Amino acid sequence: MAHSLGSSKIAGSGSFLLVYKRVAAHWRAIVLLLILGFVAFIVAPFDEFVPFMLILFALLLLFIASQIFWIGRILDLGERFIPGKPRRVLLAIIAGMVYLFVFAYNFPSIESTNTHVFRAADYRLHSVVLEAAYWWWFVGSLLAFLLVIAFGAADRAARAAGWVYRKVRTAIHERSATADTETALLSPGRRRLLEQTAVLVSATPFVAAGYGLLYERQDVEIVRQRVRLARLPKAFEGFRIAQLSDIHIGPFTTADYIRHCVAITNGLEQDLIALTGDYISWDREAQGDVVGVLAGLRAPHGVFGCLGNHEAEGAIEESITRLFAAQGIHMLRQERAPIRLGGETLNLIGIDHGGDHDRRLQELKALVMPNTVNILLTHYPHFFDHHSELGIDLTLAGDIHGGGQMSLDFVHRGLNLGSLMGVPYIRGLYEKGGAQVYMNRGVGITGFPIRLGARPEITVFELSRT
Repeated sequence: MAHSLGSSKIAGSGSFLLVYKRVAAHWRAIVLLLILGFVAFIVAPFDEFVPFMLILFALLLLFIASQIFWIGRILDLGERFIPGKPRRVLLAIIAGMVYLFVFAYNFPSIESTNTHVFRAADYRLHSVVLEAAYWWWFVGSLLAFLLVIAFGAADRAARAAGWVYRKVRTAIHERSATADTETALLSPGRRRLLEQTAVLVSATPFVAAGYGLLYERQDVEIVRQRVRLARLPKAFEGFRIAQLSDIHIGPFTTADYIRHCVAITNGLEQDLIALTGDYISWDREAQGDVVGVLAGLRAPHGVFGCLGNHEAEGAIEESITRLFAAQGIHMLRQERAPIRLGGETLNLIGIDHGGDHDRRLQELKALVMPNTVNILLTHYPHFFDHHSELGIDLTLAGDIHGGGQMSLDFVHRGLNLGSLMGVPYIRGLYEKGGAQVYMNRGVGITGFPIRLGARPEITVFELSRT
């Protein structure tokens, strides 16, 4: 290990190649930490809360390690570029004070993100800029740290392969070829390539986080989904339902942006609009603003919705329901609303998020109408395993933001934060026993103001019998 570090310094102590080499210096500790975390996850009791907290704890440890690592790299750069070569301790004090200031300034929003503490949102420009900068650094530094670890592992594997190759060549007495290989492995060209790769690897997550913050966060995608329902009444063939979910009005989901989403939705030639919860983020007082903007929604058969966990946790379920009702928007709270067309009926149901599991299931069962299609609006489909036996044909839901707003589902379905947390239904259409559920990615954000691989979504469903 010491020899590896010594070689790194000889290769160029001022180069950015130190990034992955310093991670390699703590390789055994990192591997041990990951193994212990994995074992703890496997042996933990089968309880949804325990694995979730273990994962959060592992992420916290990784984040702390990443901050120590990157602050160290900033100090390296400071010693290299600041004239006079000030003492490292002075640079560390300055960097620490700046970091603590930004963290302390953003602590209320961080606390709200992680513990659902509801407080007034701060819309002042400097507050929004500082919070955006913090979350850009938070996401970028954590992802970059993980990539650097992977890069360091790949380089170690390459070195191991070279060592094995040299041993094999030596064993068959081809020392000249071995010497050539060793020279090639340690050549300045190879060192430059590794240095450039390390820079690229480290910079990519910061660029991606900036893209997700400045662009993809509000790059709304219109998803058109055809849904086949065998029991659909003939009069409802081609019936169109537009869905909006997870509005989360706040500093990064402004009224103007929501108004833009409303205009898009109104232009989809829908017959009915469904809203599936989480209209506020952390500010209870924002309920009037979000209702006022959503009041612009228009559909021939009306606008209906259900409530989400943010309304429940913010204790505004009653008040926001009244505000919506005053604007002609019907919040279905353990209620059904039969939609009639051409003498036939489609049953629309809405239930609140949370509550006593068994009681809510019985309430849902009582709302189902036989001999027609039943469509359920719910913030998250907790009872989807029972929907087929209950007679619920289609469920519209949201809550997960397409996988926690960060996803690599374009590479493989399941590569996202939601799946990491053990959430079974993330995004898109799922089918089980003849029942279907659609998970909407939502249009707003909560937590960090970044979306990567999980664009905000407005969905329009076309119902069909075949």
